[in-house]
Amino acid sequence: MTRVSRRSFLQATGLGAAAVVMPAPAIVRSANAAGGTVKLGCLFSSSGTMANIEGRLNHVVRMAADEINAQGGMNGRTIEVVVSDPASDWPLYAQIGKQMLEQEKVAALFGCWTSVSRKSVLPVVEQANGLLFYPLHFEGDENSKNVVYVNSPPASSVLPAVDYLMSEDGVSAKRFFMLGSDYVWPRTINKQLKGYWKSKGIAESAWKEEYVPLGFSNFQTLVNQIRAFADAPGGKPIVVLTVVGSSIPDFLREFANQGIKATDVPVLGLDMVEADLEGLNTEPLVGHLNCWAYLQNAKAPANAAFRKQWADYVKAKSVPFKADVVIDPMVSAYDAVHLWALAAKKANSVDVPEVSKAFAGLSFDCPSGYKLQMTAENNYVARGVFIGSVNEKQGFDILWQSKDAPTPVPFSPYG
Repeated sequence: MTRVSRRSFLQATGLGAAAVVMPAPAIVRSANAAGGTVKLGCLFSSSGTMANIEGRLNHVVRMAADEINAQGGMNGRTIEVVVSDPASDWPLYAQIGKQMLEQEKVAALFGCWTSVSRKSVLPVVEQANGLLFYPLHFEGDENSKNVVYVNSPPASSVLPAVDYLMSEDGVSAKRFFMLGSDYVWPRTINKQLKGYWKSKGIAESAWKEEYVPLGFSNFQTLVNQIRAFADAPGGKPIVVLTVVGSSIPDFLREFANQGIKATDVPVLGLDMVEADLEGLNTEPLVGHLNCWAYLQNAKAPANAAFRKQWADYVKAKSVPFKADVVIDPMVSAYDAVHLWALAAKKANSVDVPEVSKAFAGLSFDCPSGYKLQMTAENNYVARGVFIGSVNEKQGFDILWQSKDAPTPVPFSPYG
């Protein structure tokens, strides 16, 4: 395994002495660095506020690459995965992405969790005519030929979950407390939701929104505000939660500490995944909801096979994450590597223009049980949709799932 030193990183990116204060990490390559390789780059943090969830994706990209290599590699070449740690520092994603494209000559980047990190990388990949596979569901309202949006825009994920909670099958929600981290994804999602509720004839007095800094942990005052909002008249209240990273378990812990149950005020955690429940007593959290294109409890043979593959990989490679916890962005990153490989094989090339031309008509059997599909219309991927409910075992029971994979709608009419 080869490491690039801090000094060489600064020299390669042209940051020089003025950037010494930046936490520029080493770049780490997978052990197989012989000739005849093709490089893939990872932009996922293993330190900072996003570490517990984002760090897992580095390992699953390597697992997918190992799987392809075991089947003969990519057009006769071995896939080498180049990994770094942007440290949950949004500008650093762009700096490392630039080095990976220009110095490491990676064929594609797999990366980013938050939309602000993706937005920082976007001009880098566009200027270099690179390719970024983005594995998170997000706010949409973007369509770049240099980004493959592997997960779901709001019309395919957020709106079905909000509709469920507003329906009689849900809780007939009438009022909405929006609480998010203060950056583009929560603010854009909430703007779209307000437009959606207005289209349904819901008055502005029916919602309230608050934002906290990234990494925020002390939610006592905000949960008190939610209690006061819930006690006001006007119908059933819910919380639409768009805080991210370490703020999610901190919020859930405070919500439970104040004795608020899902039967009182349900929380729809748009970023909440199984890993956020690790270490929590989920008994008082039972019934709170999330929505993703994959849940660990999906009933599909492909999911059972994937979960075993991950568990075996964790054991074999001493991966520092739990072998029995799988989250949507892990599966989406795994899918992304395979979509890239399918396109490269179809194109008989790893060059970005040829790979991009090969996206139309691609399909892949996702561990979720749905068949992923791409069209010539854009770089969005059609995914299935799940709504999950927190159970007592630090996981999510499936309340609802889509019949098929809905066609993604990149731009919201409600923003």
